[in-house]
Amino acid sequence: MRYDKKIDKKWQDYWEKEGIFSVDVKNKNRSKYYCLVMFPYPSSELHVGHARNYVIGDAVTRYKMMQGYNVLSPMGWDAFGLPAENQAIKHKIHPREWTFKNITRIKSQLNSWGIGYDWQREVTTCIPDYYKWTQWIFLKLYEKGLAYRKDALANWCPSCKTVLANEQVISGSCERCGTTVEQKKLKQWFFKITDYADRLLDDIDKLGDWPERVKIMQRNWIGKSDGVEINFNLKGSDKKIKCFTTRVDTIFGATFIALSWNHYLVNELIAESPNKDKIKAFVEEVKKQPLSARMTDSFEKIGIFTGKYAINPMNNEMIPIWIANYILAEYGTGAIMCVPAHDGRDFEFARKYNLPVIKVIQRDKDAISKKEIEEVYEEEGFLINSGEFNGLSSADAKERIASYMEKYNMGKRAVNYKLRDWLISRQRYWGAPIPMVYCDKCGEVAVKKEDLPVLLPEVKEFLPTGQSPLTYIKDFIETTCPNCGGKARRETDTMDTFVDSSWYFLRYISPKSNDVPFISEDVNHWLPVDQYIGGVEHAILHLMYARFINKFLKDIGLINFSEPFARLFTQGMIVKEGAKMSKSKGNVVSPDYIIDKYGADTMRLYILFMGPPYKDAEWQDEGLGGSWRFISRVLRLIDMLEEYPDSQRDKLSNSEEVLLKKMHSTIKEVTSDLEGNFQFNTAISRIMEL
Repeated sequence: MRYDKKIDKKWQDYWEKEGIFSVDVKNKNRSKYYCLVMFPYPSSELHVGHARNYVIGDAVTRYKMMQGYNVLSPMGWDAFGLPAENQAIKHKIHPREWTFKNITRIKSQLNSWGIGYDWQREVTTCIPDYYKWTQWIFLKLYEKGLAYRKDALANWCPSCKTVLANEQVISGSCERCGTTVEQKKLKQWFFKITDYADRLLDDIDKLGDWPERVKIMQRNWIGKSDGVEINFNLKGSDKKIKCFTTRVDTIFGATFIALSWNHYLVNELIAESPNKDKIKAFVEEVKKQPLSARMTDSFEKIGIFTGKYAINPMNNEMIPIWIANYILAEYGTGAIMCVPAHDGRDFEFARKYNLPVIKVIQRDKDAISKKEIEEVYEEEGFLINSGEFNGLSSADAKERIASYMEKYNMGKRAVNYKLRDWLISRQRYWGAPIPMVYCDKCGEVAVKKEDLPVLLPEVKEFLPTGQSPLTYIKDFIETTCPNCGGKARRETDTMDTFVDSSWYFLRYISPKSNDVPFISEDVNHWLPVDQYIGGVEHAILHLMYARFINKFLKDIGLINFSEPFARLFTQGMIVKEGAKMSKSKGNVVSPDYIIDKYGADTMRLYILFMGPPYKDAEWQDEGLGGSWRFISRVLRLIDMLEEYPDSQRDKLSNSEEVLLKKMHSTIKEVTSDLEGNFQFNTAISRIMEL
């Protein structure tokens, strides 16, 4: 018997009729297993490049069901945000119409692939029943002082006409459209994720079943640094410049101080400078440079001398104060003590502007130091040219110098983080409205819970202008103050779509709940997610935010677990002709064509067989034929088995004994492949050998 694609519909209808993938979350008699694939943006239909995580998730779900687990495998739609809105603008239709059209299409695709989901639990982030609770979480954060509004420089995409979080800027460009990002000062809403920095960092050690590279990426993004905050007195003034450093052992080699262009002292320092206009022009130039680009080592480092000097507290040396484009207000204090002999960026800058380079660390304690610096030495070593601290190891010197500074009020030990608060304001239409109003009498006031959801109004014009389209809707903006009942104005920014996806895995447990975001008793049984599956591109954004919101919800007593995902698997990408599939490259492979010609099982088998699932894999159309032939062999074997009588264990022939042993060893090896790092390709290979 050959594999006929008609068999797909027969069994898909049977699964739906029998409710094979439907789960009663109240049933706690069997061991639970929550298998979750990251839900998609419904911004376009799926191609085979999207299929891998869904196919992997389905294989895990079926495997765990066969082991007897009560398996929950839900699906939904990350429906708000720029991806859907930008596509809607491109196709000149309303974002809602575009979104739901794609939801219908993608759902049909997933069903035609034979992916099993409990569709009773479907969630869609753009419907009021869902975003009511996204707004409720915002209000809870606000109530606890973790949501706040301030004037801030933001990454601005002039094409999308909205702000972007730091994580959404890649090499100086918007991750969605590739436009060079600018800096713009706006009043923005933030979540105070920095209050959770230590917990987010420390609990990474509890994520034993996460890929190591994802854990490293999260540690690096949080970027905790232990160091010293040093006070440099400003010459001729009682002002001080505070500089944070992790290498206080190099302080005797500091030959200049560099400030970020927006350091609070810049305007004061240059007020009386004869070069004031030139310095201001330089500042305007740096303002336009994308923050993420200035963070890279390859970006050209430029600066300008302020005409002012600071005093090194350890040796009373006078050192010049510069403004430099590679110094970031977002790190430390926005002022850096620069040690060109022991920092590559400082060395490059010093050579460019003929600033002194003084070596104060050498590799070996007894080495004879050369006067000329031929290359930067950035490692730890032993101190030279450092007064009474000469000969100390870097580790000892850090402690001794820090204690000396604290004793004489020159500085203090400090901790710094690279992590910044989460910017959630978006000046776009397609998002959850921020549930705040502004009253002339009461100031900013939170909407009351009983008045949620703040509905996203219908608009005719939603093209980006730099202001939210909600700004132009009088009926939406004009409201009453929840405090005094007087006239008030609604907030017109909408929330970042990552707020919507920061808690969706909880809503799947209670998708129809009207009175609470989810039923805590059921969530505490089913969570944390046993297996989470998705792309490594979400290692910093979604996964960090979901961990933060999860910890917050635990703090307010809604859940009893601190980490949302017990095990994480990040699949490799399916590429075609060496590149990510995209319409612009002309290398997209349609799953509809494959299923029509070979059937759903052929596509699924080939995707699992094409290589280790954690590595990128090249799509080869020729591989489909081999998968189709193997499935046909299995079906022929099933037909043949009906002709044979049941075997009796004590009457097996020698060849049957050999086959039985081979079968048992294959079961053991396949189980090991599936329980380990999802080696579906080797598991399939073993079954083919059998």
